[in-house]
Amino acid sequence: MREPVLVVMAAGMGSRYGGLKPMAQVGAAGEKIIDYSLYDAKRAGFQKAVFVIKEELLEDFQREVFSKVEKYMEIQPVFQKLEDVPAGCSVPEGRVKPWGTGHAALTAARALGDAPFAVVNADDFLGREAFQRIYDFLKAARDGEKLDLAMVGYQLGNTVTDNGFVSRGVCQVEGGLLQSIVERTHIEKRPGGGIAFTEDGETWRPLPPETVVSMTLFGFTPGFTPALEADFERFFREDVPGNPEKAEFFLPFVVNSLLEAGRAQVRVLSSQDKWYGVTYQQDRQAVVDAVAGMTAQGKYPSPLWG
Repeated sequence: MREPVLVVMAAGMGSRYGGLKPMAQVGAAGEKIIDYSLYDAKRAGFQKAVFVIKEELLEDFQREVFSKVEKYMEIQPVFQKLEDVPAGCSVPEGRVKPWGTGHAALTAARALGDAPFAVVNADDFLGREAFQRIYDFLKAARDGEKLDLAMVGYQLGNTVTDNGFVSRGVCQVEGGLLQSIVERTHIEKRPGGGIAFTEDGETWRPLPPETVVSMTLFGFTPGFTPALEADFERFFREDVPGNPEKAEFFLPFVVNSLLEAGRAQVRVLSSQDKWYGVTYQQDRQAVVDAVAGMTAQGKYPSPLWG
């Protein structure tokens, strides 16, 4: 099996953040969150990263990210395009929204051949432990009767912001194996304390801080790609007609469907690291402070890339 590849999903513009989140500077020498992810991935063993971006943003990524990292890792950009739809299908009239994280992963997977790969969001600071655990898994993973997949699981309490709501995949785990993922699109810290989610904006249900959640850091063997391709075709047949302008092909939903069909096992690799992100503009200072603290402790050099 070939060396594992890191897939970075960076095609989405941050609507709640108000700009291109991967470009937000958080390090003293102008480093971005994605710089720290690439640095941690390189230390874990990844030699190549495939970036899924919009074609019109290639120049920005080349200038702001790729030019600084290319001497340390191989970088390959691929473009997520709205017009990339299954044969016989067309883009619905009025559709401008990208097809989602599942399509982003598929865009990269098509360029990888038989290489195993990890998928990460460009705007999530996930910590070194996560990259080491997913790299080690991918080096040893082998498909048998079921696809041999993995997910890094975080404690919910380590992944929420003080500045609004977040979306998280809430996981059911038994014996170290993922049983299901339920996407909760509105989770936040409540004024009276604790964490809760709502589906209608009125009724709130508590979630314990130790709840295992997905930050969309998955490890996939090459056998996952055909399954992903097939589910993308199903998505167009079954989901798009009912919601042509907004239906999204979410990567965790694909994983969940494989679990339900008994076609995959997903090992949950736990991480105790705290997540940092810039979901909102107000989040940036907390990330800046956290990075400064980790740099002072010697966890990262400054400047990061020398």
